[in-house]
Amino acid sequence: MRKNTPTTMHTLDQFLCRLLLWAKSQPLLYRFTLGTKILLALGFIPTGAVKLMGLRFAPNLSTQSEAGSLFEILYQSTYYWAFLGLAQVLAGLLILWERSSALGAVLFAAIISNIFLITVSYEFSYTWVVSLSMLLAAFWLIFWEWARIRPLFFAQAPATLHLPQVQLSGIWEKGIYATGLVAGLVFCSILRGLVVPMPVVYVSLLLCLLALLLSLAFGIRYRKRLT
Repeated sequence: MRKNTPTTMHTLDQFLCRLLLWAKSQPLLYRFTLGTKILLALGFIPTGAVKLMGLRFAPNLSTQSEAGSLFEILYQSTYYWAFLGLAQVLAGLLILWERSSALGAVLFAAIISNIFLITVSYEFSYTWVVSLSMLLAAFWLIFWEWARIRPLFFAQAPATLHLPQVQLSGIWEKGIYATGLVAGLVFCSILRGLVVPMPVVYVSLLLCLLALLLSLAFGIRYRKRLT
């Protein structure tokens, strides 16, 4: 069995590399991955910022429930509560930058794995569905960054992959994703307790929806395989 393990791992690596080469040549998958990074960042940065500032995550949640009791215990830990917030904010920021996205994907997967296990272990209603979706999205990002992560699993990683370079079509499309990110951060921060005038709420929500629709339109337009 020990003799077959390296061969099995090498075969798995070859399969993942071939699949990654195909995925990286798909403009639609590139845009899907970029959107996934933004959505995951929106799920972590505002939530982590609340903890980092020493505020309660869900102040309206009754401490009589398992979920509310758990959050209250974590909140009372102060330093650990802030540490959790810092880790979430850091993971959310790292996945947004290309140079640090591989590290961010690994860190994000570690954190969301812990959150998922908590949601299935305690009374969190259907929150586990959301955490499971985020966990699967984190695994997708790990796959997307496999070319940079694979040395962690091999003492001598095979030759460097020459991956296709897909990019957004231009400044307008980049502006759409940037607008969606900023508007999303504002709207998600409002959901986490940020107090702003009602027009700001409506504008941020409208910009989020508009960015989503326009990004889908660009994605469909440039969905053809990279040649």
